[in-house]
Amino acid sequence: MRIIRYIIQKEFKQIFRDKGMLRLIFILPILQLLVLSNAATFDVKNIKVAIVDNSHSMQSRALIEKFQTNSYFTETKLLNSSNEGIEYINKGKTDAVIEIPNQFEKQLTNENKTSIQVLINAIDGATAGVQNVYIAQIVQQYNQNISLENKNISSEQNLSRIEVIPSFWYNNTLNYKTFMVPGILVLLVTMLTLFLSSMNIVREKELGTLEQINVTPIKKHQFIIGKLFPFWILGLVILTIGLSIAKLVFNVPMLGNIFLVYLFTSIYLLLILGIGLFISNHTETQQQAMFIAWFFMVVFILMSGLFTPIESMPKWAQNITLFNPIRYFVEFIRMVLLKGAGLQEVLLNLSVILLFAIAINGLAVWSYRKTN
Repeated sequence: MRIIRYIIQKEFKQIFRDKGMLRLIFILPILQLLVLSNAATFDVKNIKVAIVDNSHSMQSRALIEKFQTNSYFTETKLLNSSNEGIEYINKGKTDAVIEIPNQFEKQLTNENKTSIQVLINAIDGATAGVQNVYIAQIVQQYNQNISLENKNISSEQNLSRIEVIPSFWYNNTLNYKTFMVPGILVLLVTMLTLFLSSMNIVREKELGTLEQINVTPIKKHQFIIGKLFPFWILGLVILTIGLSIAKLVFNVPMLGNIFLVYLFTSIYLLLILGIGLFISNHTETQQQAMFIAWFFMVVFILMSGLFTPIESMPKWAQNITLFNPIRYFVEFIRMVLLKGAGLQEVLLNLSVILLFAIAINGLAVWSYRKTN
């Protein structure tokens, strides 16, 4: 234990002497969490819509007013022709074009039905789908108002309809930051510990100090524990900083046991440090270690369920995510913080990460060669 303690002291001194690493460890996570949590959102807002009103009637103006007063449509332009609307879409000046026909009011009055044309820029299919829903909802509300007027119904109680009363659990304000902040915190903890641990031993190789350590009587397990333990502590520090920002800045609810979060993170960090050690064992320069670590991080992030639901992925991709450690951490932290899940509900995630940690660290320690 005395040898391990000396190695740990040496590592902490080396970390705190490096001003660049200190900024990387403490300042970068704060900036990334503050910036990414506000920028990484799938909320569709600030929609630009162009309307071609061929009717110029009271009914068409009432429909246009519905779009102009809606907070999601920040820019509503009136155009003269559908060709002009198509040109606006091609140039990226608008997201959707709505064309109201000439006989709009006449058809509503005489036939009780009519149609309008909606053209939506669907380069981003998900965004286009949401925009279509917004437009359809506004038209549906307009239809309800027209129905009431045509039937001369003074009270909505006389209108047969089904009323839906939604109840939003765990995020009743529908704040997207509540969903994103825990996941982004997982990414920051993972990236920093993986990059720092994978580059740590490689740096010793580049400086030539690893050869000096190898000729000492320090045993392999002592060296590995002493090198990785400081980054295990730093990972928990980063988690603490992130949780504090999540609560104080973004008001993320923390309904579950916070000590359960630290328990899971402690085991998860062992897994990530094991991956970093394995990478460092098979690389000779920091550039190589960074490249390989970043390659795995890109795959882990894209297949973690943070930005795209795992249920929407192809079956083969869903099977691959079963080997993605970030997936289990993202699921865990959302379940505990947002749902208040206990140990029984997250036992599967905890067990899988523990098995991964044992397997990866065993492989990493086996692959490390201490030569004299």
